[in-house]
Amino acid sequence: MKVKKNKILIQNGITYAMVILFWAVIQLLLAGGHVSSLLKGLLVPLCIYAILAVSLNLTVGILGELSLGHAGFMCVGAFTGAFVTRCMEAPLPSVGARFFLALLVGSAVAGVFGILIGIPVLRLKGDYLAIVTLAFGEIIKNLINVMFIGRDSRGFHFSIKDTLSLGLEADGEVIVKGAQGITGTPRAATFTIGILLLLLTLVIVLNLINSRTGRAIMSIRDNRIAAESIGINITKYKLMAFSISAALAGMAGVLYAHSLATLAATSANFGYNKSIMILVFVVLGGLGNIRGSVIAAIVLTALPELLRGLNDYRMLIYAIVLIAMMLFNSSPKAIELRSVVMDKIRRGQSGSAPKEV
Repeated sequence: MKVKKNKILIQNGITYAMVILFWAVIQLLLAGGHVSSLLKGLLVPLCIYAILAVSLNLTVGILGELSLGHAGFMCVGAFTGAFVTRCMEAPLPSVGARFFLALLVGSAVAGVFGILIGIPVLRLKGDYLAIVTLAFGEIIKNLINVMFIGRDSRGFHFSIKDTLSLGLEADGEVIVKGAQGITGTPRAATFTIGILLLLLTLVIVLNLINSRTGRAIMSIRDNRIAAESIGINITKYKLMAFSISAALAGMAGVLYAHSLATLAATSANFGYNKSIMILVFVVLGGLGNIRGSVIAAIVLTALPELLRGLNDYRMLIYAIVLIAMMLFNSSPKAIELRSVVMDKIRRGQSGSAPKEV
């Protein structure tokens, strides 16, 4: 048991060290002026998509439920965080304090939505669950697009028609402008903050997986009937995993909202293609493989932009890389070959170890 715990600690330490090393290398390149403006613009999105991939892996890989509504939870967190930041401009002049508050509120609201959606949705399985969660993401996006919220001395005003129907006073302010979204959000998101939030996500997910709760969640994934027969509360643990995953997606949404001057609920930002792209990161990184999700998110987010100079060929190369990664991770022959190579490495290490006299 002690050996197993030590092995888990080592594996988790490698994951944390990999993220910290990535941050350190980028900081050295930035200090030396070796990072292009294109790559600088990708640094925060890399952290955002890594957080989204790790959080979705908790639902898809660890819990074993197919969810396609992750962009919806990201959208909830993004707009909640941006709204809180705009509303707290007068009471909290500090941008950092408002950003921290937005992270807390955005994550909490997304987690609450995860519970509310999860109660009816998690009774479904497989394709039915995927379709319902996909519909949830689209409903959230379209609701925000018709929402107008303003503020004046009398308080907040809400409408689903237009800004005129809010009936604001002359000095009133429209915060949420329907399809135009929210403007004026401070760009407080930085690469360092993104790395810290990614590390926080990894700490939460990895500790959850290796805890008693995580083992209960994985037992539900492996055999629901057997798990229920030994007294595991299926609904409780499924809701817990789903809501934590949603809260982490909301945190990524807050980070995303504070990386843009204007936040709008468009299909490019929060559509179903975004959810499918995050799912691709999870599948290619390996279901249940948290470190693989981080690597896949970083590689597949940066690759299309780094290949932009190849024009028409960049998406062809991207597709080839997707196929190669899928074969390497999922092909039985590739898995068998990796096992053989690892066995040879272990035998070589044990054979080269000095014998005690």
